[in-house]
This record gives sequence, structure tokens and C-alpha cells, in this order.
Amino acid sequence: MQTAAISKLENMKIEELLHIYPFAKDLFDSFGLEIFDDDLEKSFSKYLESLSEDFLEENAIDRESLVNSLVDLVETMEEDDSAADVESITIYGGKDKNGRDENINLHIRKGEVVCIVGPTGSGKSRLLADIEWVAQRDTPTERLVHINGAKPDKKWRFSIEHKLVAQLSQNMNFVMDLTVEEFVKMHAESRLVERPDEKVDEVFKLANELAGETFDRDTQITSLSGGQSRALMIADTAVLSKSPIVLIDEIENAGIDRRKALNLLVKKEKIVLMATHDPILALLGDKRLVIKNGGINKVIEVDEEERGLLPKLQEIDDKLLEYRNKLRNGETLS
Repeated sequence: MQTAAISKLENMKIEELLHIYPFAKDLFDSFGLEIFDDDLEKSFSKYLESLSEDFLEENAIDRESLVNSLVDLVETMEEDDSAADVESITIYGGKDKNGRDENINLHIRKGEVVCIVGPTGSGKSRLLADIEWVAQRDTPTERLVHINGAKPDKKWRFSIEHKLVAQLSQNMNFVMDLTVEEFVKMHAESRLVERPDEKVDEVFKLANELAGETFDRDTQITSLSGGQSRALMIADTAVLSKSPIVLIDEIENAGIDRRKALNLLVKKEKIVLMATHDPILALLGDKRLVIKNGGINKVIEVDEEERGLLPKLQEIDDKLLEYRNKLRNGETLS
């Protein structure tokens, strides 16, 4: 435990401490500590001295453990904020299924969307897995992944607390007996975010904007449809996840507004990599990686000529959505 960090916190006034580290309130609550108005001007050390021996004994705690717990929490939260410092990832090519070199160095920056295309079984999911694992020539493809142009810190690979990647898979199943509101609030509180109720409101609103069919706060998460589940988790990832990279596997199969979902994640300054068969999503990305035989076969930069196809494709897509909704409502397609 660093002496300087302990001294800094002990000498800090309670009011200042709670202002700089609002998550400390959750720690105090977990130890059964109450903060009254006349405590706010006390230093943390003076506050600890004011705790009676009977209180400490009754709650099976001691002053030293309280200080150490607070220091540990502050250090953990400050380390967790390092995810915001991830500006780019670089993928250095490995080998395809036949052992041929990929001969590619791909640099992806924060706010970019990279679409991964190719037939089923070509190796799209393997590429996503290499990025999630932060491959260091130690996966079947022998690819190498760097963060901010350098070899990544081991925490991105082995730490439970520090997750470089948030992954949204094709299958989304819940097993907890919770309502949507309870689930999101529990996640927000576990992240020690400020104003968790506001975050719950934001996630719920965004999820219903994405979902093809809206749902209520008191809906059990186990009763959500596949599309509703994906909408909830995309909104949850955008608002609550500190992971700087989002990997999405075939968002077009989710029954959600996929264009809004993509824009939401980009707006939150994530690096987005998405395996897709959807031509609209492919054109909304900044680059397309064409996967063939387990390797990156080609990188295509989306240009203005290609983007010029979007209005016509979106018109077709909107018409298909109209027909789909008519079928669901028992209407004729004429």
C-alpha cells in the first residue's frame, strides 16, 4: 500500500473526498458508515477517529482496513479509467488456414467502424476472437495486436477488472430472475457510476429506440425477445461499458434498428468491429475486411461512389421492413 496515497486520503476533508471520488459513498455504505453534515468538514482521519470502539467492534471493522479499502478502491477506479486512453489498435497479419501470410498491417482508430465480411466459416469470428484476446502470435492465426501502436499491457489480456473488449454475440440469453430496471441498475451500481438512476433511464430509453418492439421497465429480462435483448445490451454497452472496443457478430439478425445501434456506439467514441452480411451496414463502415480461408484477403476503404448506393439500398430496406410489419400485423402486402 503506498504511503503517499494513504496520507493524501487521510488528510482530505470528507466533503472533498466525496466530490472527487463519489464512488467512496458506496464503500462507506458497505461498512455501515453514516456521513452527517457536521462530518463533511472533518478530514478522513479525524472522521475515523470519531468512530467509537463499540461501533468498530460491532461491525467487525478497524480503521486501518477502512483506509486500505478506500485506497484500493481509488486505485482500481483510476486504473479502470485507462480504457479511455485507448486511441487505436493495430492488427499485424498472421496466416490463413493454408499457412499463407496475410501480409497486412491494419490501423483502426477510435470512432471508426470496420466491417468484417465473408462467407460463413471463413474466419470472421476468429478475427474477432484474436482482437478480444489481444493476440500476441499465440493464437491459431498467429496474428499480433498492438494498442496505441505498442505492445499491450498484460492487464488487457489477463485482468478481470480491465476488459479491452465488449462483445455482442449472435446469441443473447438471460437466466437471472430480474426486471429490466433491476438488471440495468445492478450493472450500473457494480460499475460504481455516478447517478445510477439517470444511467438506467438513459439505457432504457435508448434500448426502446433500437428495439423493433418496445418493452417496459418491469418486464422480466428472461421474457425479452432476441431483438429486445440485443437492443438492451447494445444500449447497456454504449452507456455503461468502459471497454473501448466493441465487437459485434451479425447485428442484422437482431431485429433492431441496426443503423441507430451503430451510430450510438460510434457516438460514444468506441472502436467498432462488426461481422456482417448486410450490405447497408457494410457501406456504413469506414473499411471492409474481406475474410477468405481464415485470413484477411483484402481491405476495402469505403468511398463516396459506394456510399452513393446507400439511399437506394435503404429505400429497399425500408420497404422490406414495411412488408415485415404488415405480415406481423396480419395485413396484406398490397
